[in-house]
Amino acid sequence: MSNNPYYPQTPPPMMAQTSTLAVISLISAIAGFVILWGIGPIIAVITGHMAKSEIRNSMGRLTGDGLATAGLILGYLQIGLLVIGCCIFAIMTAAGVTLPFCMIPWGNLQYY
Repeated sequence: MSNNPYYPQTPPPMMAQTSTLAVISLISAIAGFVILWGIGPIIAVITGHMAKSEIRNSMGRLTGDGLATAGLILGYLQIGLLVIGCCIFAIMTAAGVTLPFCMIPWGNLQYY
């Protein structure tokens, strides 16, 4: 029956594969906390959005939407923490530079 042209065989079911971009997004987001402080979150966000688009357009052949979402969340979290840290650093630097000038008693200057 398998060689009969009147009964075509159905192709074997395809296994869904995990999106490589989703895995890269999650790995770079985790590496952003450990070794890739500046570039890791940016890579995670870019590849996370690319992975979500790729998964959406794959018609069920690709999985890994949760990995891409986790990479995006961690990437955006790191970018937010980086911005907050830079703002705190700028405020502390400005306060450290101007604070000595605020402590000078300008009214008690004596000219000799």
